[in-house]
Amino acid sequence: MIYPESLQQLDSPPYPILGKLSQEKHYFVDMSTKNHEITKLNLNDQKSFQEYLNKTYQGYKWGISGYLEFRETLLKDIPQMMNEKRYYHLGIDIITPEGTKLFAPIDSTVEHAGYEEDRGNYGGFVILKHEGNFESFYSLYGHLNSKMLPQKSTHIARGDCFANVGNFDCNGGWFTHTHMQIITKKGKSEGYFSKGYCSKDVLSQISTLCPSPFYLFPECKEYA
Repeated sequence: MIYPESLQQLDSPPYPILGKLSQEKHYFVDMSTKNHEITKLNLNDQKSFQEYLNKTYQGYKWGISGYLEFRETLLKDIPQMMNEKRYYHLGIDIITPEGTKLFAPIDSTVEHAGYEEDRGNYGGFVILKHEGNFESFYSLYGHLNSKMLPQKSTHIARGDCFANVGNFDCNGGWFTHTHMQIITKKGKSEGYFSKGYCSKDVLSQISTLCPSPFYLFPECKEYA
């Protein structure tokens, strides 16, 4: 059985990735080209974008953005995205304050943890491997505090804290959030550990490579 059907094999539902914070008031923000408010902003200046989010959604504790959003406006100044026309978002963005703790949704083993330099990359990141009575799959979390990453092969039990959301200095220069992405065994073999976006020609097979993360983040299942 493969993800997301494999989640039905679990003894307990996924643990809230944000822990108790997930129960607080949250918002949804569309970061695609359909959101004309976003396209008016200078997204080259991520600190100003952070201020926009804080002001627009004042009173909310955290936010969420969509899977497979077409984000050409957000990525137009990042060369690797422009060159390959990879504008479709393969994960969801969980928008939180710097330092927010992240908790393992299900039992995991750290497959990889590290740091990507340069603006537009993940900065600190963790990839968790999930195994059981189903085909193994992976969940990736980017834009983390690079000084607080778990060691490779560490067992992370359901509900254990494994990382903290980073700031501009260590998260690739982005607004404070974590990019969460599911990657299948096939997705791993085709290089999606290092790709958070895809081009249009990959969309027809994306469910076999990087399916929707919302099943592992049921607090926001209404957006799936």
